[in-house]
Amino acid sequence: MKSLLTLLFLLLLMGFRSDARTIRLNRLKSPVLFLGNEHTAYRDPAVLYQNGKFFLFMTLVEIEPDGFIYMYIAATKSKDLMHWSPLTKLTPRDQNLNYSSPGNVIRFHDEWLLCIQTYPRPGYTIKQMPGYGNKDARLFILRSKDLENWSEPELLKVKGPNVAVADMGRMIDPYLLEDKDDPGKYWCFFKQNGVSMSYTRDFINWTYSGHTESGENVCVLTDNNDYILFHSPPNGIGIKRSKDLKTWYNWGDLITLGQAGWPWAKGRITAGAVIRLSNNPKARYLMFFHGSGPLKETEGDFDKNASVGMAWSNDLINWEWPGCKK
Repeated sequence: MKSLLTLLFLLLLMGFRSDARTIRLNRLKSPVLFLGNEHTAYRDPAVLYQNGKFFLFMTLVEIEPDGFIYMYIAATKSKDLMHWSPLTKLTPRDQNLNYSSPGNVIRFHDEWLLCIQTYPRPGYTIKQMPGYGNKDARLFILRSKDLENWSEPELLKVKGPNVAVADMGRMIDPYLLEDKDDPGKYWCFFKQNGVSMSYTRDFINWTYSGHTESGENVCVLTDNNDYILFHSPPNGIGIKRSKDLKTWYNWGDLITLGQAGWPWAKGRITAGAVIRLSNNPKARYLMFFHGSGPLKETEGDFDKNASVGMAWSNDLINWEWPGCKK
């Protein structure tokens, strides 16, 4: 009995140390994790914390020397949020697809699922900046056994089996979540008419369930008996809450963090991806986001000068970041 208790204590201690080791936030010198420039944009972060590592996925935008612009899903990982592995492109170079905007990673049966979108911009160059994805943007998932090697993208027919792909409408920014009251039922939130919602039990057959007013790039967590939805209006990150995914109300203030003093995010702060860490009372939540600047996205800093940053909070109301004045 004594040896069993000792083993349990060591396992708990290891779990705590794992969280504590990887989030020594006082060591971070800057809120910027990946800094964009005139030829590169880092956008739409999605994060999974697993086995003491942060797996970070993002949209990588590259402006090539001839002026053509391509988007990719890129991945990297870190144990300490300071040292990151080289970015790996998970998707092909193809303007007719432009896989992008990873939403999140979930565990389904014996594999990992990463939800993404296409953002077609055929023939797109710097002469058209800023330009946005056309009506053929759709949602997909990638599958993996190890978070390193990923399958070919699979289309999500989130409007149901009787709706043709051509009739599904433009849809972007997917996010996956298991229902808090019905285990085995999974929701896909996506940008269409505000935020739309569909559900499935097998990631093959989907039922559309309506929409509600919202900005883009939603991220949804559960907290006791509530759903917490983070979304992006024209600037900043807002929060909505709901108990049933039908009735939503705004909660808290618009989150703009240190934007007033950040030239790299002066144009816009958006795409907040929030994860919860259980073993750190001072930073229960980490938010990864991207900032564009110094210009607004509509002024040109959409495919360039976009950077991934991070902040943290214990209550989703008061936020801190490296270098902030408490």
